[in-house]
Amino acid sequence: MHNTENQIVDSSFSAIINAPIEQVDIPKWCFTLPEKEYQLCSPAHIAAGFTTAPDGTRMSINVETIGGSLMVQHYSETLGEKDHLILDSDSDVFTPNGRLTIHVTWELSVKEIDAQRCEFTNRVRSYATDEMMSFLDRQGIPLEVFRAQRQPMSIAHNQGETPLFAASIERAALRNASSRAA
Repeated sequence: MHNTENQIVDSSFSAIINAPIEQVDIPKWCFTLPEKEYQLCSPAHIAAGFTTAPDGTRMSINVETIGGSLMVQHYSETLGEKDHLILDSDSDVFTPNGRLTIHVTWELSVKEIDAQRCEFTNRVRSYATDEMMSFLDRQGIPLEVFRAQRQPMSIAHNQGETPLFAASIERAALRNASSRAA
């Protein structure tokens, strides 16, 4: 578990999915998400793919720009249930002053509202790694200053992508339902 003292962001937004919860499968959506679909979920999204870790754990690789910094995220599945997915990544961040890593926990979940709708929640938490703390120390940047600069950009990014992720998950759920009915 990560030290909350080193937490940079804890951001959570929700949106409605107009599909029955039984048709929603967040891990299936995440680990088969076409790159074009990922790009449609945010203007900051550059590329996406999926692979496996050496131990066979499913991984989602996402490339995006947040606050002017290019990020390469290596998300490993730590919990994979149809209605709840938790991914962890020691993400590479390319800043004007060099490359560093930041730990990101990405949590996606749905809960039923009624027979035809559910609520999607997109939660992102990030933490400074030891490497990042050393990087900030060498630059003379207090963590509080970095946090204050990073939070608004990360929160705005999450707020923008959440309804678009929900719409993408909804399309996948409705496709799954129609392919099962066929």
